[in-house]
Amino acid sequence: MKKEELGELILASQDAMYHVAKTLLYNDADCADAIQEAIVKAFSKVDTLKKDAYGKTWLMRILINECYGIMRREKRVVSLEDYRQEEKAEERKDYSELYEAIYRLPEEMRLSVTLYYLEGYGVREIAAMTEATESAVKNRLARARQRLRKELTGQAAQ
Repeated sequence: MKKEELGELILASQDAMYHVAKTLLYNDADCADAIQEAIVKAFSKVDTLKKDAYGKTWLMRILINECYGIMRREKRVVSLEDYRQEEKAEERKDYSELYEAIYRLPEEMRLSVTLYYLEGYGVREIAAMTEATESAVKNRLARARQRLRKELTGQAAQ
């Protein structure tokens, strides 16, 4: 893949990259950092991509690794619930109950759901990106659907 083609791929994947980063990091500044670092790494390692057809999957894998790197570097003392309650008032006024329920899922399930339903990746591609087996991805999606169904129908009954 040429650098020009990579640039076009990055421009076409902006929204997807943001959704994946936001799924893992929550904070918009951290998301921007992860995306920027992923783009820099992609351009510097473009010659390692073996098949152009897997360019987007390769780019998302780099982004996921960057997100995990940021998470490791910034182990926060604030609990996730405290952070989310503060952030809810500021940034998430327009998010639906479904998005809130997705954000409450465990990380592996949340990432699989985001990649599958919001970004349209297939099970095989998600398995490659997350370095998991296809059956593990299918199980995560099934468990996530079950949890979401319980939570959302439980909320509706209240």
